Amino acid sequence: MSRFSHLNEAGEANMVDVSGKAPTVRRAVAEGRLRMDPATLREILDGGMAKGDVLAVARIAGIQGAKRCADLIPLCHPLPLAKVSVRFEADGEDALRIEAECRVTGRTGVEMEALTAVSVAALTVYDMCKAVDKGMEIEAVRLARKEGGRSGTWVRGATAPEADG
Repeated sequence: MSRFSHLNEAGEANMVDVSGKAPTVRRAVAEGRLRMDPATLREILDGGMAKGDVLAVARIAGIQGAKRCADLIPLCHPLPLAKVSVRFEADGEDALRIEAECRVTGRTGVEMEALTAVSVAALTVYDMCKAVDKGMEIEAVRLARKEGGRSGTWVRGATAPEADG
């Protein structure tokens, strides 16, 4: 048997059967950065971009991305998300930090939804600002934390898994 759960005994792609799992509260937090010219970041934070409020549009896009995750990633389960939030903050003078949190009570985790929210939010910022800064770079999109399910809590950089109570 493969150690990858999305492969069956014959090595073919399949959707994992989660019907035998008990629904639990699950939470995931993902993060990423968009590096850019310092003037571009100042313009975004000051609300001065010609296309409008970049962060408001990117927040909505990130939420939409999380909600449509199963439409984008072929073997991802569609989930009834209870919460999706997307936050932005300056990370130095030349980067925008993006963080997304997703929650669900379900049989599988929401890591992919959180990662998709960050990615779509970053792409939206890029799209709205590319006319003034084509050199922007999306970087370090990664899972920061996940909670719930059989594997419990995982935190990036932690030395040992935390136990769920």
